[in-house]
Amino acid sequence: MSEKTPVDFWFDPVCPWAWMTSRWVLEVEKVRDIEVRWHVMSLSVLNENRLEELPEEYAENMRPGGKTWWPVRVVTAAQQLHGDDVVGRLYTALGTRFHNEGLGVNRESIAAALADADLPADLIDFGDKDTYDTELRTSHKEGIDKVGQDVGTPVVALPGPDGEQIAFFGPVVTPAPKGEAAARLWDGAVAVASVPGFYEIKRTRTAGPDFSNL
Repeated sequence: MSEKTPVDFWFDPVCPWAWMTSRWVLEVEKVRDIEVRWHVMSLSVLNENRLEELPEEYAENMRPGGKTWWPVRVVTAAQQLHGDDVVGRLYTALGTRFHNEGLGVNRESIAAALADADLPADLIDFGDKDTYDTELRTSHKEGIDKVGQDVGTPVVALPGPDGEQIAFFGPVVTPAPKGEAAARLWDGAVAVASVPGFYEIKRTRTAGPDFSNL
């Protein structure tokens, strides 16, 4: 059997668009020979030098101690203390509660997600601590360095034609494609990654995230 193609995926658990893309790439795992490796990035880190440009409520959540920091710090702590294998599992538990169930980013949702992922309840305490912020920032930088500064989450990195990883922001898609539709979108991503000098396809979003099929 051929070795699976590694695909690196950077996410912030609070981002609904990253959540949609993550569910798509998990669907691709079922129909194409890939293996997703999960990494954290942080919208709080991404925006920390331009908070004054953001809407006040959005900026307030991203300031030190704001709730946007909580989930990504908890995931980072879980990874550091319990290994890489827990990252995808915890992300799924968090995203299901934040987005699919519409419970929002709060301590109750994080606590319940830790239980769903069979992880220690006291990991929630790291949401208010900078214990693993160095590791968080290192992971964030790794993803951003691959794709560039003028993007957000998610970042997806896949092998290009010479084997070196090519990273993109997105795809941004709603609802998340299933089955062969997911595979076709993946094949398109592989195709554009194979073209030297390809950078961007984009159009204006006319719909919000649709979680109805997740």
